[in-house]
Amino acid sequence: MRMVFIVIYVIVCLSLIATVLLQSGRSAGLSGAIAGGAQSLFGKKKGLDDLLSKISTGLAIGFMLLAIILTILAS
Repeated sequence: MRMVFIVIYVIVCLSLIATVLLQSGRSAGLSGAIAGGAQSLFGKKKGLDDLLSKISTGLAIGFMLLAIILTILAS
């Protein structure tokens, strides 16, 4: 039973790392400082970033819950 949780935990950890790395930065380099107004005028492609943000939030919650479960099972 504990081994199943460990395998799921490792998968969640790797998925969380991947989704965080795939997200674009908040300012996206110099374009955030220079062209901030233009992005609000013309709109920014946020579909993928919003999806990755929601996925990473869910994975972070799963990460914390699995860490608590594994701690309880270890004792």
